[in-house]
Amino acid sequence: MPEEKILIIAVKKQEQNEERFQSSLEELISLSKTAGGTVKKVMTQNRSRIHPATYIGEGKLEEIKREVDELEIDLVISNDELSAGQLRNLSNRLEVGLVDRSQLILDIFAQRAQTKEGKLQVELAQLEYLLPRLHGQGISMSRLGAGIGTRGPGETKLETDQRHIRGRIYDIKRRLKVVVRQREQYRKRRKNNDVFQIAIVGYTNAGKSTLFNLLTNSHSLEENQLFATLDPLTRKVQLPTGFQALITDTVGFLQELPTALIASFRSTLEEVTEADFLLHVVDGSHIDQEQHQDTVMELLEDLDAHTLPMLTVYNKKDLIKDDVIPMNHPYVFISANEQSDIDMLLEKIEVILTEQWDRYTLSLNPDEGKTLNRLERDTITKKKYFDEDTNQYIIKGFMAEDHPLKSLLKE
Repeated sequence: MPEEKILIIAVKKQEQNEERFQSSLEELISLSKTAGGTVKKVMTQNRSRIHPATYIGEGKLEEIKREVDELEIDLVISNDELSAGQLRNLSNRLEVGLVDRSQLILDIFAQRAQTKEGKLQVELAQLEYLLPRLHGQGISMSRLGAGIGTRGPGETKLETDQRHIRGRIYDIKRRLKVVVRQREQYRKRRKNNDVFQIAIVGYTNAGKSTLFNLLTNSHSLEENQLFATLDPLTRKVQLPTGFQALITDTVGFLQELPTALIASFRSTLEEVTEADFLLHVVDGSHIDQEQHQDTVMELLEDLDAHTLPMLTVYNKKDLIKDDVIPMNHPYVFISANEQSDIDMLLEKIEVILTEQWDRYTLSLNPDEGKTLNRLERDTITKKKYFDEDTNQYIIKGFMAEDHPLKSLLKE
């Protein structure tokens, strides 16, 4: 299918910071590319407030219409979420397909979802987004089944029957409940086995999947695209002393993620809240990395995960042009392609944990090999030797305050 020709429209409100506005436009261009389109033009207007009926002012609208005809544009994308009325009025005036930022993100998610759960979550978000806007779909409804903004449930030729959509929403929610219960059982099992859990979080495209692959020697999808990972992957990782943990790669965060999407991806994002430790990956070379870090921290706060122990990983250090002043501590600078940096990162995680955990010394008899193995796997062991006088193994290290092996210390 040939790439769709896209024209982006955006309103810059008075109180909006210029840099932030530009970065949201860059992001929208990048999202359009990820969805499979080519941005031919970006048209912006400064306004004190968004036009309630047409989003953009009357004069600007005529200018946009001329460009749409001249450049033979297939799709107009607005930088802000549009109401049903704005969608309808703009569609009628411009006479081409029209989607807003949220629909575009949902469309990318629809392309990306691999698992049953991911697909259901995206469809739920799309339907909940569509429901209040059905009357605004005019021309774009007739485009269903072709091109950006129409993937996912669009292909089932959605009847504009709200009852039908409500029924489908109810059905998906019911099915997701089952999947969420299964996920909770997996989590419970991991918790009961007392496996230490690390979650990789960060802005979309910061290099999380690349890092995940290097840490676990696995091959999750690594692409220089937004939202390359939608379904959380969990694998084992071993730290330098032999301590073992589970590490999860999560979906990338983004400024102004559609509310419907955050709600439907709740269970995926909850992987983050279940973690014992967070690796916050930042693209250190990105011009907006401060903004990205703020967005991630805000979302973590929404999820109630902002108090978890965290290491900020400034990635892509080989591409950093100016001095980056770390906003979050503790931190490391790495290039995910350098093995020595990956080793250093794993060591740094251990250092942070030893600062937070309790120090222990244990004596074990030669026949307690199982316990010795468990200590090496589930705690950070710093010293281990055999004492000939007492005929015992002496182990020194660090373990979490609430670790089940703590009971050994009391004996």
